Amino acid sequence: MVASFIVLFRQFVDDDLGCASYLIGDPTRGEAFVVDPAYAIEQYVEAAEDEHVSIVRILETHTHADHVSGHGRFALEHGLPVSVHPDAEPEFPFDPLEDGQQLQVGSVTLRVIHTPGHRPEHCAFVVDGRLVLTGDSLFIGDAARPDLAIEAREGAEGLFHSLQRLTELPDAFEVYPSHVAGSLCGAAMSPAHSSTIGDERRTNAALAYGDAQAFINATASVSTPRPPTTARVVALNRGSFVGSAPPLEHLAKPGEATILDVRPADIHAAGHVQGALNVPVSGSSFATRAGFVLDPDERIVLHASDRDEAERAAHGLHAVGFLELAGYVTEANATEKVRPVELDELERLLEQGSVQVLDVREKAERDEGYIPGSLHIPFRLLREFPEGVDTARPVVTICESGMRASIAASVLTAAGVEARPVLHGGVNDWPAGTVSFRRCGSSG
Repeated sequence: MVASFIVLFRQFVDDDLGCASYLIGDPTRGEAFVVDPAYAIEQYVEAAEDEHVSIVRILETHTHADHVSGHGRFALEHGLPVSVHPDAEPEFPFDPLEDGQQLQVGSVTLRVIHTPGHRPEHCAFVVDGRLVLTGDSLFIGDAARPDLAIEAREGAEGLFHSLQRLTELPDAFEVYPSHVAGSLCGAAMSPAHSSTIGDERRTNAALAYGDAQAFINATASVSTPRPPTTARVVALNRGSFVGSAPPLEHLAKPGEATILDVRPADIHAAGHVQGALNVPVSGSSFATRAGFVLDPDERIVLHASDRDEAERAAHGLHAVGFLELAGYVTEANATEKVRPVELDELERLLEQGSVQVLDVREKAERDEGYIPGSLHIPFRLLREFPEGVDTARPVVTICESGMRASIAASVLTAAGVEARPVLHGGVNDWPAGTVSFRRCGSSG
């Protein structure tokens, strides 16, 4: 997108992870910065070529915890300097940012506002006195979670004061965050990719608290799950520069490995390699969901319909820190099947008492309503095989739309449990109705 003034300004959004990054520059001087680059830097290089500018510096609002940054690739492949606040304690060469500092790219000025809370080093950037890149502090419709780097209450206190600073900017200032809906960094984010300070002051519930203590009490008890990849991704982003991943190799046979079947759920159900885990790359939040069920230390082979599907899956996995994949197969010994369950069949099976229903959604979703008698374990916890699953009966997995149900069923099947997913529909479509609770136990 191009702003209304004579500045090169382009926003890039990764819809799978809900991440946003920016190319900002002066086309008359032929220079540009990239802010919060994704690991896939080719998109910025191509855009810069199209705009006839040279990228001269990389700016990081903070050390990202949910995706691998591209700053290392820019440094190693293009020799570019990287700027970040020193509280990030990076282990790579960097130029330090400080509160109030002004950076020039051609005739365009970026002013640094130190906005700790989400992380101690977090900074926002005011661009040309007209818009602000808020990073992971102020979102559209929400504010960042404060628990990823320090104790939640301490983070929430810092975030409150940082939000106060940002909302002191003029109402007309456009707001461009580094996360949009789809990210785990905020629960109530709008699908919009930008807003204004004035609109956020009027509509953003996270800005409605009159004092710091009320804000801390409301935001420090974060319930959004933290991906198990968080620590690894932070270490990668803080450590020595990370270069490009090796090419994805096509394999004749998978060998000894964890097979990640990235094909659609119906295709996986019809036949797959024994023990394969199914996380369809065509589904939403592919990389985040795969990160919940994979171990970065295991040998991972992708099972895809074709090379393009495998490359898309590899792209997503690289973004969350799975940089060394063993390869992919398109032809495999599909010796195992699962039998999906339709909702009307599930109703009959429940009446007969012949199955156990496993609700694999998150707690906040289940609190809105669930199938009576169902067990509740979020899909992301199932590879640890928690107690409570009755292996004497077939387990029917169910979620909202079928995607997580397929993941859960594949994890259980790999563990030797007879599991059948509901792939078409979910709890909200349950014909017998649901029971709504504000709070509900694990078994309903």
